[in-house]
Amino acid sequence: MYQRLRHAIVIVTVVTLLLGLPAQSGQGAERPRTRIAARSIELIEEPTLRLEPLKLPGSTLEPIDWSALDGWAVDDHAAAFATFLASCRPLLRTMPPKGEKRPMYFALRHVCRDALAVGQPADEQARIFFENNFRPLRITKLGERAGFLTGYYEPIVDGSRFPTGIFKVPIFRRPRDLVAPLNRTGPGFPNRGQSLRRTSSGQLVPYYDRGEILDGALDGRHLEICWIKDPTDALAIQIEGSARVRLEDGTILRINYDSHNGYPFIPLSRILIEHHLIPREEMSLERIREWIRANPESAEEIRRQNRSFMFFRIAGLSDDREAVGAQGISLTPGHSVAVDNSLHVYGTPFFIQAGLPLTSEKRSVGFHRLMIAQDTGSAIVGPARADIYWGAGDQAGQFAGHIHHPGNFAMFVPRELDPVEAGAQMPLPPKRPLAAPAKPANIEIAQRWSLRECRTCNTAEPRLDGRAKPLNASRTSLQQPKLLESKTAEIRTSAPAPRLVTVVAGPARQIARNSVNQAKAGGSRRE
Repeated sequence: MYQRLRHAIVIVTVVTLLLGLPAQSGQGAERPRTRIAARSIELIEEPTLRLEPLKLPGSTLEPIDWSALDGWAVDDHAAAFATFLASCRPLLRTMPPKGEKRPMYFALRHVCRDALAVGQPADEQARIFFENNFRPLRITKLGERAGFLTGYYEPIVDGSRFPTGIFKVPIFRRPRDLVAPLNRTGPGFPNRGQSLRRTSSGQLVPYYDRGEILDGALDGRHLEICWIKDPTDALAIQIEGSARVRLEDGTILRINYDSHNGYPFIPLSRILIEHHLIPREEMSLERIREWIRANPESAEEIRRQNRSFMFFRIAGLSDDREAVGAQGISLTPGHSVAVDNSLHVYGTPFFIQAGLPLTSEKRSVGFHRLMIAQDTGSAIVGPARADIYWGAGDQAGQFAGHIHHPGNFAMFVPRELDPVEAGAQMPLPPKRPLAAPAKPANIEIAQRWSLRECRTCNTAEPRLDGRAKPLNASRTSLQQPKLLESKTAEIRTSAPAPRLVTVVAGPARQIARNSVNQAKAGGSRRE
């Protein structure tokens, strides 16, 4: 009994030393977990790096003041901060992607640490946070004056896990033989560049286009995620990049864009307009649906002209949250945008100003809102190109389908990348040494040619080489240089015989005058 009691005391003592004092309040018990979480984030922090200046190929960046952002003061800063904070969590809790060297990525991580400390600020506090930590830069594509905006949403369609007489349009996952473009520059599957496939001989060739896939190039590989019943729904899913598929048993299957076959995306709306099948002023997603249903045979040929084809992945089996973007987090309707991920880092804030048809198809209203880059798409290419996420369902689809408008983009850059502050801290170049004043050419000419001797004078006339010329030598034997001309001064000798005109300016004027006086005093006039 005594031995057991002693062993129990020893065990309690060891446990007490390892865990600390057991008698703590509920709030105190949470502190060790908070510190552990903080340490887990610090463990994946990279060493302090000296960031290179911000460079975006093919872009124009212009620093602007906050007052230049129309509508900034009345925006919903708290909602924008919450969306930004959602992007900060994966930025801080995951390792930097392999090969990630973009200065914006690491600068955003630094700002995100401060954002996590702020928590859930009020609207005014959120505005101050953005203004203290970022500098707005007007961004456009090189040679253009504005960016371009579209809208997207998450369609909700009916589908089946198996093909049937009704559900016969397949949605494909990424094929195993799909090779990403070789010129990839950022994380994830790039939006541009030719995707490839490896043949049985090991050769890389362009991947199948839409026509080849529709003709059965992928049949028999078991790549079908599900089947839907309407080709127009498949078109909408390809355009929007995500969908909720309502299966027969009521389960909601969430699918997201994963990759593409590498061909440039050609909007179906452009093809229909160019073929004069739908007037430009009537163009909308619903109008496209109507035309496809009314012209099923022609629609097949029209679809083949867009050689681009998208592949998808399963994102979940629930209906309790918004679509998941390429950053891996749920999107926020009206505050999340899809951007070109080869240029921009997920989590970058953009303030967008445009006139958008939010109340009716034909009437535009002012749109001024801070949005966060959290998604991408194969058709989203360029520095000032964004696709605004509006949510799920038919109403969101109506908003998204009417937006094809220009807009002004202001990218928020962390202060450590601020080109204005970087320029202010850049050392000035050393002053150029003062050069000795050059001797004016007109003075030298005056000194050489002002002293002249007439034929009756006894004083020798100097040559150009400094030696004396023989007396009474003909002046025509010595070639005289062309004298400078000036409208400000003209000096002539009073004697009519020596028709020497010396035209000078500035200090040379006095030299010439003295030379004439010396000639008068030294000899008689020419006969």
